[in-house]
Amino acid sequence: MTEPVHGVVDHLFRRSAGRMVAVLTHILGSEHLSLAEEVVQDALVMALQQWSIHGVPEDPAAWLFKVGRNKALDHIRRSNVFRDKQPQIAAALTDTPPAADARFAHELDDDELAMMLMCCHPAIPEESRIALTLKTVCAFSVEEIARAFLTKNETIAQRLVRAKRLIREEGIAMTMPSRDELPSRRESMLQVLYLMFNEGYSAHSGEELIRADLCSEAIRLTRALAAHPVASSPDTHALLALMLLQAARLPARVDAAGELIVLAEQDRSVWDPQMIGDGMGELDRSASGDVVTRYHVEAAIAACHATSPSFDETDWPAVVELYDELLAMNPSPVVALNRAIAVALARGTEQGIAEVERIAASLENYLPLAATLGELWLRAGDRVRAAEHFSRALELPSSTPEKRFLLRKLQSLS
Repeated sequence: MTEPVHGVVDHLFRRSAGRMVAVLTHILGSEHLSLAEEVVQDALVMALQQWSIHGVPEDPAAWLFKVGRNKALDHIRRSNVFRDKQPQIAAALTDTPPAADARFAHELDDDELAMMLMCCHPAIPEESRIALTLKTVCAFSVEEIARAFLTKNETIAQRLVRAKRLIREEGIAMTMPSRDELPSRRESMLQVLYLMFNEGYSAHSGEELIRADLCSEAIRLTRALAAHPVASSPDTHALLALMLLQAARLPARVDAAGELIVLAEQDRSVWDPQMIGDGMGELDRSASGDVVTRYHVEAAIAACHATSPSFDETDWPAVVELYDELLAMNPSPVVALNRAIAVALARGTEQGIAEVERIAASLENYLPLAATLGELWLRAGDRVRAAEHFSRALELPSSTPEKRFLLRKLQSLS
């Protein structure tokens, strides 16, 4: 019973924790964000304990929110902090629907988006805004955020502490910003959604390579932004295009057993044509302005892959040019690595290896770099060097499907 229960709770944590924290923070006040997180965490722990014995309830999300709400009520009745506002808060908690479903099909008055906008307040440093939103709204762990930023867990933990302190000290409320203020917070929100989608598209840990629920949540939130008259903008449409074009390929990224399938070996007939069409439509909408962002360029790269009849027929020289443009906008070693892969396919394996090795020092503990060098040396015919790099990749943190993929690579070399 324990394993299925863990799976249900983990799924609810990803789907509902952010919404629950947002609803409770809206009621308790933004200065009590940590309390809202604590209450939700306690509810999840109780779910693990009770469901393992009594089974999963018919409506687990409603059960979870009811427990979280009751725990919040118990806390405010015991605490002097809420003495003056206790009746109003208790009434608000009692009146809140137990399932706390999202309510923002076409509006930005939803607690979840209001929470995201609070986390993206300009008084909070940008790197802390993104970390705080990923933690509170998207239910990312400190470790997952650290991997997304290629930094240490301690650094992320410090950013989260500083951000919450700023919310208290500056009195930043969880309210909708004005029409004039909203665009200035959009960039941080788009970055959060981008990282959220990426973690779902290729999980860095766990038993599954893909977290489809994270991808769908990122798409849902981005659609809501793109549909809003103020939040809608060319870069919002470009990010949505990127997500849709990438998500269209999800059915082909793993086989029936959950094993990783690389792009060159994917069955393109199972790519989602509706999503590709929607993505291309969003890419067209993103061209309405006169500014080109990283999301525009990444969406254009995704479009090259999505519209190519096969891996070999991909316009790799065009992909290299797009990566050149992206690297000029965002000179990160990860972008440089992706460009180097395209160079290997457009100009030859040896040139690709040279490009990768130029940036190796800056991505020393980055699994895709070691795996890429393994693949490129294998293409070059040097099986010994290929095995060395695949072995190195196996030493680094990864999801279980990635580990199995690397093991198969090593076994094929032996």
